[in-house]
Amino acid sequence: MSSLPPLRLLTTFEAVSRHGSMRQAAARLNVTQPAISQALKALEAHVGMALFDRSTRPARLTEAGELLARAVRDGLGQISAALEDIRSLSGQDDSQITVSCTLGMATYWLMPRLPDFYARNPEVTVNVQAPSTDLPHLAPGIDIAVRYGTGAWLEGRTMKLFDEQVCPVGAPALVERLLAEGVGLDRAPLIHVRSPHNQHWAGWEDYLRTRGVNRARLAGQSFNNYVQAAQAVLDGRGLMLGWRSIAAGAVREGALRMWPGGEVDLGTGYFVTAATPTSRTAQSFLDWIVGVDPLQF
Repeated sequence: MSSLPPLRLLTTFEAVSRHGSMRQAAARLNVTQPAISQALKALEAHVGMALFDRSTRPARLTEAGELLARAVRDGLGQISAALEDIRSLSGQDDSQITVSCTLGMATYWLMPRLPDFYARNPEVTVNVQAPSTDLPHLAPGIDIAVRYGTGAWLEGRTMKLFDEQVCPVGAPALVERLLAEGVGLDRAPLIHVRSPHNQHWAGWEDYLRTRGVNRARLAGQSFNNYVQAAQAVLDGRGLMLGWRSIAAGAVREGALRMWPGGEVDLGTGYFVTAATPTSRTAQSFLDWIVGVDPLQF
């Protein structure tokens, strides 16, 4: 006998466990209550244990039932997600797109601006993924990648969004204190973003070399993503490199202050790459994001 019962029994069990009632489950599945009862008994016979305590009204899940309910809920959820990805790959679902970008870009730039896209395209859902790599790429299920660099990518169709500048940023009180004490970038406390997946972003070494600043030690706190590092900066624990588009909101609100005269153009920018062929929904997102002011929202 197969270890897996028929899917029909599992979906019936999941509906009953979710709604807590055979009557509601029968209505949702458009079947009779006797059919629900027979399916549950067949499932219990298959697993060899009672899944419901029928001594209570309404019947409650037994410990075995709770265990199976969690597994079935997770399994059906994964199947549903996979089917959505398959529909997306085949172009069947034109109401959703998936955008890949770094965690910092998603948190501080894209997400605050998405309400404007939804206002213009209320029928579209944007799924945002932030992979561990600092260079999001097109993959099965990814319609659009927003990434930082020089634009020399071969897959899909790439368009430039905006040029980028880099500048040290810190909590206003810390920047004011360092300036008042005559502490420059050669001695200021630094915060780094470092990880094996963070190879395409400039670090303090690159920035200081470009500025011609000699520094004996580059020691400082290190974090493996931009969001964690930004929180440390907001707490006043040091300076970090701020990409103008990402840090602009916090600077404008007064949460961060740019180091005076610290902006550097490293010849890089943000680009958007779309899978080809490009769906109608993805094209609507491209049309929108290309026209977004990178510093305002």
